[in-house]
Amino acid sequence: MARHTDIVSGGWVARLPPRLRAYALLARWDRPIGAWLLFLPGLWSLGLTARGARLPALLLAFALGAILMRSAGCVVNDMWDRDLDRRVSRTAARPLAAGMLSLRQAGIFLVLLLLASLAILLCLNRLAQILGVASLALVALYPLAKRVTWWPQLVLGLTFGWAAPMGFAAGAGHLAPASATLYAAAIAWILGYDTIYAHQDREDDAMVGIRSTARRFAAVPRAFIGACYAVMLAALVATGWLAHVSAAFYLLLLPAAFLLGLQVTRLRIEDPALCLALFKANREVGLLVGLALLAGRL
Repeated sequence: MARHTDIVSGGWVARLPPRLRAYALLARWDRPIGAWLLFLPGLWSLGLTARGARLPALLLAFALGAILMRSAGCVVNDMWDRDLDRRVSRTAARPLAAGMLSLRQAGIFLVLLLLASLAILLCLNRLAQILGVASLALVALYPLAKRVTWWPQLVLGLTFGWAAPMGFAAGAGHLAPASATLYAAAIAWILGYDTIYAHQDREDDAMVGIRSTARRFAAVPRAFIGACYAVMLAALVATGWLAHVSAAFYLLLLPAAFLLGLQVTRLRIEDPALCLALFKANREVGLLVGLALLAGRL
């Protein structure tokens, strides 16, 4: 398998002073795809529930919150994993693993990120605030999952997908059956795409004892990921039915389903660069789903 680094060496982050660059890399600001993928389930819920002038304001709040909480999650992950990261080629250059920052510096940075996130959370309604605070337990525990279960990607799905019920609560002021099916769709989607992502590290993970669905289902990767995406689409259809959306939703869901099918058919788990490209393609999938939900409510 080709060896590659976790660090993106170009772009605006590379032009920062060395100490600031270390914090930016710790927060993964060189790779915004993670913030996009955290934001998108919230976009789905807001497109389904929020209306009028509230929609742009809530979208901005969730976008900023996604950036901050994804950054905080990366800091927590790297604090847990700094010793493991040194032993995996893709992650060995991360700031904590490489000694660019200390645990104390990372901890202070984490507190600042959480305080900024709290300021945004306080702009939402009480139910969304409660759900936002509850998500911290998932953020803290996710890095432990790879040590104790073959299903850390499912735990990530529960964590990243939490934006779906939280967005529903922010937009509608309550939870409903459609919020549960939308959360299920997000979980299945994340389980699928993060399994693709984990195939980049499959061999290194086996050497250092990290578990993943990529390793667990390495013999049938297309079948497993295809099943995840099928569950996602079925849950989205159920969401549309429960929310009484128009036919425009189902029509506009077809391009997203097509892109998901392409990921499954193109997948080659021995090619880490392709796995990364297929993983990143889920931003477009998520945006299409959000557009379909918004159109279904017009």
